[in-house]
Amino acid sequence: MTIPEKTDHYVLNTYGRFPLTIAKGAGTRVWDETGREYLDFCAGIATCSLGHCHPALTAAITAQASQLMHCSNLYYTPQQASLAEVIVEKVVQQDGGKVFFSNSGAEANDGLIKLARRHGVESGRHEIITFNQSFHGRTIGAMSATAQGKIHDGFGPLFPGFVYCPLNDLEALKAAITDKTVAFLLEPIQGEGGVNIVTKEFLDALAQIAREKDCLLLLDEVQCGMGRTGTLNGWEVISPDLKPDAISWAKGMGGGFPIGAFWVKDSLAPLLGPGSHGSTYGGNALACAASQAVIETIISEDLVSNVQAREAQVREAIAEWNHPAITEVRGAGLLLGIGLDAGKLSIPEDAVASIHLCKELLGLGLLVPPAGPETVRFLPPLNVTSEDVASALELLKKVLDAHLR
Repeated sequence: MTIPEKTDHYVLNTYGRFPLTIAKGAGTRVWDETGREYLDFCAGIATCSLGHCHPALTAAITAQASQLMHCSNLYYTPQQASLAEVIVEKVVQQDGGKVFFSNSGAEANDGLIKLARRHGVESGRHEIITFNQSFHGRTIGAMSATAQGKIHDGFGPLFPGFVYCPLNDLEALKAAITDKTVAFLLEPIQGEGGVNIVTKEFLDALAQIAREKDCLLLLDEVQCGMGRTGTLNGWEVISPDLKPDAISWAKGMGGGFPIGAFWVKDSLAPLLGPGSHGSTYGGNALACAASQAVIETIISEDLVSNVQAREAQVREAIAEWNHPAITEVRGAGLLLGIGLDAGKLSIPEDAVASIHLCKELLGLGLLVPPAGPETVRFLPPLNVTSEDVASALELLKKVLDAHLR
């Protein structure tokens, strides 16, 4: 059997896979089993922050794997303590706080949900307001928080306690708040939902309302955090002085190695004491060593400056095209959604425009993921070069021109 045939035979078919088998990667490139090269602007869906097989990450994993990989959170490990210090002191920089380590973004968001429930237990509050087109993960808790019907389909009843609200609609938000509201959970930039950015006015108003009503402001930075927006934290590109109550991460913080985390401010830390939350693998020595190598490389090499420069390059090029099939470029940094006018493209009637174009680009040697039916995402590694960006843009324009009605 071929690899796709073997996968289909033995692996649960929960993914709509593109017709590509990736055999190896290096930097911004991957190769299939025949040796064909591809430019990777998917990066594990905003996960491979440093590209593939970065020397610093590979060295950290190799060295740690030869010493200690896992020993249980019943004991202390220097790697976990060190990574937590880096996150608190160099990433969050919000006057303290504490970190919990998980294995994924969904688990990190489950932790934020539990934190909010504990915060509201004495006042009898438990409802969390989330926002349309959000995506918080695939566990039943994170899925219930996700305000997308297609994610819920067939899995009801969902967990109660979530109220969905339109993003950037302050009046709708105020109308949704009740005496049961305990927290607001949102992505500063929605990734899977179409690359939709929260406005500064809405985010600042949300923070003010949270303070006034003793509600928690919970930020899901799983896709937009750790340098991807051209700032270390996604919210900083929108409202740099914001003071969130808790933050979740995953994806880019491990550079491809599985790890997630959430941070809570010091005043909330006592809500999650011994026995209240846990993870067998969360924060093991190997994952923490890998993550610290990634985060310290992002900081020491000032990759956020490169992200800003490459964003400007993409925006300037697309603006010069003035292409009739492109409606806008949404997002920030290297979390960019290129909006499409499907009506101006020659696409098969039974095809989704974004997915069809992603397949066409794959055929030309460029990997990009869709984000909804009319958006293609650019999610390259944070250290991507101007030459690679120029190549990706050339291929995108070629495909769009070829499909223009």
